[in-house]
Amino acid sequence: MFDPLKIGNKSFSSRLMLGTGKYKTSQDAIKSIKTSECEIVTVAIRRLPTNINHDNISFLKSLNWENLWLLPNTAGSQTAEDAIRMAFLGHELACQLGQEDNFFVKLEVISDPKYLLPDPIGTLKAAEFLVNKGFTVLPYINADPMLALHLEDLGCSTVMPLGSPIGSGQGLNNLSNIQIIIENANVPVIIDAGIGAPSEATRAMELGADGILLNTAVAQAKNPEQMALSMKLGVQSGRLGYLAGRMEKKYYATPSSPINQISQSSEL
Repeated sequence: MFDPLKIGNKSFSSRLMLGTGKYKTSQDAIKSIKTSECEIVTVAIRRLPTNINHDNISFLKSLNWENLWLLPNTAGSQTAEDAIRMAFLGHELACQLGQEDNFFVKLEVISDPKYLLPDPIGTLKAAEFLVNKGFTVLPYINADPMLALHLEDLGCSTVMPLGSPIGSGQGLNNLSNIQIIIENANVPVIIDAGIGAPSEATRAMELGADGILLNTAVAQAKNPEQMALSMKLGVQSGRLGYLAGRMEKKYYATPSSPINQISQSSEL
């Protein structure tokens, strides 16, 4: 079944996106990305040299960028101005990987050092500027339905509400607001942050989310490669379940083999 995820002017067959931080080794990161069969890989620009030939980012050169799409992120930016600068550096890195037409950016503006919650004002400010400069902006936000609508109105290509705080593994703590965002959005809704188990990824996709972005759940697993595979299957299962349409919930039990069906079968 061909069910592409469309973001901006790009289409992707995988609805799982993976980060590259917190892995014990670069080989764990490479194996997990390959096993997950994800197509979008996010990299924190602030934590990397912008020269692709630098030894510290040799793992990037080990990935097949003909099959992967770089999603630079502005993690660590405390102001809109910081995030804007990181976005332009991210495009430079994409160019060094041979993706000159890649203006994607995962926009993060986080001024809160304790809870790492995104700054809505800074995010709006940076998003408006970057959209006007031709970037495909994927903003990371609290599960705020009104903020999601404002960002969509500005021209953002997705909205990316958190399930729970970054790296917490608490799952979908903002379920009701996430449902409202999904119901009202006309752009893809990507659940970003907080997912710790494949069942949580499946649940988000069953609700109608368009994709999942995660990092810590795979990177900090006892077996990252195996967890990457389970997340891939969880996302696929949830998407198929959503498209299939869940049965209606009923208060009373109903027999799986009604008597009238049995009678009709016996007559045959």
